[in-house]
Amino acid sequence: MQFLLIDIRNDLKNRADEKVKEKSQRFFKGELKSYGLSNPDVHALSKYYYKLMDSPSVEEVFQLCELLWHSGYAEEALMACDLSYYVKKQYQAAHLKLFESWIDKYVNNWASCDAFCNHTVGTLLQKYPDLLSELKSWTRSENRWMRRAAAVSLIVPARKGKFFGEIIEIATLLLTDSDYLVQKGYGWMLKEASKEHEEKVFDFVMANKDVMPRTALRYAIEKMPKTLKEQAMMK
Repeated sequence: MQFLLIDIRNDLKNRADEKVKEKSQRFFKGELKSYGLSNPDVHALSKYYYKLMDSPSVEEVFQLCELLWHSGYAEEALMACDLSYYVKKQYQAAHLKLFESWIDKYVNNWASCDAFCNHTVGTLLQKYPDLLSELKSWTRSENRWMRRAAAVSLIVPARKGKFFGEIIEIATLLLTDSDYLVQKGYGWMLKEASKEHEEKVFDFVMANKDVMPRTALRYAIEKMPKTLKEQAMMK
């Protein structure tokens, strides 16, 4: 994997675009390490190197992912998200602990948090619903990305109308979180859940709007009819 990693990093450096790098730095206020590649270009490289590995085992892919995450570069993190998702058919319930460790150690921005949790973690949870209870402990973490992950890992299931009880539990645990990125995360989760459970999400918002941060509230009601939005926003 070390030799493959050298090839990947050389490829990333050779394809780097200074304008893309500058744009990324501005967007993330200089907090992001970047080579300077667009997301579509990174996704293309992920597919290329996955095929090059020729039907790798889940252990081999996760070994490479660990090395990619460790660098701290946005493009390598995105490749780790892609590659870990490509082996979804090989997921085992025990992999949640590994994924949790990656979030806790390596995730340092909302983009990698969401890319990893929406797809890799969300898919694992749909395959092993008994693991949903583990998300509750994430809401108590001092790490803002762990707390955001507890919510955004349920985005895709929420769109399908799944796990509504757990979604409300997570939203309740994160309800008064002071971090605006966590607020946006659980508000987004509620917004997606409202597509199938609009009345229930509205009832939750109305019951908690006196303590619910306005950032989370606005996200949660974004797709609701104007009349419901007006009621929710009234003080």
